[in-house]
Amino acid sequence: MATRPNWLMRNHKIFEKHTFILIAGILVVVAIGGLIEIAPLFYLKNTIEKVEGVRPYTPLELAGQNIYIREGCNTCHSQMIRPLRDEVERYGHYSLAAESMYDHPFQWGSKRTGPDLARVGGKYSDEWQKQHLINPRSLVPESIMPPYAFMEDRKIDLSTIANEMRTLRQAGVPYTDDMILRAQDDAKAQAGGDYDVDSFRADYDTLSGRTGTVNVRDFDAMRGDPSELDALISYLQVLGTMVDFSTYEAGDLDNKR
Repeated sequence: MATRPNWLMRNHKIFEKHTFILIAGILVVVAIGGLIEIAPLFYLKNTIEKVEGVRPYTPLELAGQNIYIREGCNTCHSQMIRPLRDEVERYGHYSLAAESMYDHPFQWGSKRTGPDLARVGGKYSDEWQKQHLINPRSLVPESIMPPYAFMEDRKIDLSTIANEMRTLRQAGVPYTDDMILRAQDDAKAQAGGDYDVDSFRADYDTLSGRTGTVNVRDFDAMRGDPSELDALISYLQVLGTMVDFSTYEAGDLDNKR
């Protein structure tokens, strides 16, 4: 046993004295580790287990996410609650991978100039969200968020939403042909327009495995075609609301991460 450290030191000097041997050794170790990590993924159809309640975004919510990204909201607000006590007590249940499975791109992030928004849905009323977007400091005096009052008068452009849904379907989002065909009408229906709400709700509830997962109302309290405020508020109000955590026993979701 006394000779073993000497043997290790003597052989280790080979790597210390020869740069190319050290590089070759590093490559071998990284290659082995990479194979162990990557090879199982070729045999799995999906690395994320589906959680009941999670569904694709509706056309209006999808348009709202596009505005959210366009205005750079994701640079100041993360959408990922880490499994740490202080974060869970402040923001709610830690984020599940399945909750972002239909996000392209996902909005996790790590920078928080403002609070995390992973579970902001339903936390405030539509009226609060509207006023906060129009004039943030009227509700949060210390806020440094810029105002977005221009969205109130700007109608949402739905001309490309169906094509975007077709593209997302190729990435694995389970939009049906009917959903894509009715995309513009469904967006207007969700914002309180006079369109077929029942079929629209039924399609998305079917994908979620739950009922009542779609908010249907006039989000900006202004009649007519949906505004950009309608779209953005509908997106904010659905964040974190798809999974009903009250139906799970403690520890059940740990197995679904």
